[in-house]
Amino acid sequence: MPEGRSVMPAVLKRRVVMLALAAAVTSADLAAKAWADAALPGAPVEAGLLDLRLAHNAGVAFSLAAEAPAWTVLAFTAAVTTAVAVLVWRTAPTAGRLWRIALAVVLGGAAANLADRAADGVVTDYLATTWWPTFNLADVAITVGAVLLIAAGWRADKARPASADGQDEER
Repeated sequence: MPEGRSVMPAVLKRRVVMLALAAAVTSADLAAKAWADAALPGAPVEAGLLDLRLAHNAGVAFSLAAEAPAWTVLAFTAAVTTAVAVLVWRTAPTAGRLWRIALAVVLGGAAANLADRAADGVVTDYLATTWWPTFNLADVAITVGAVLLIAAGWRADKARPASADGQDEER
């Protein structure tokens, strides 16, 4: 084998890179949440457009289902996170780079919120605006990942050739 060539098969390497990116997002968010829990109670930081203010969310996005039993919210979050992880694993061999990055970022955010919720039934939020519910880095990762997935899909649609009759060819 030539020097500098990886012995790891390409598919496995793609999966490892995606999982490593997801783990980095998860770690960064959990570290920020730990800091917020320690530094922000009773001492919010006013920063203008984006303040640091501690909040805990028992529900999912926008506090939906906050009144539901904690185990149902945890089970739902676990199911969604598992579905994203399966999607990461299954699409790694054939997906484009943007799609892989987007899915890994979404998985990292979902895993971080799941891990945070598993500890005490709530998600720690710390980024506050005056016009949007308080959120966290994991929420940002999920949102950015979703936008990147849309961009990746849009790019793929633009790249797909059209047949002579104007209809899209089968993929």
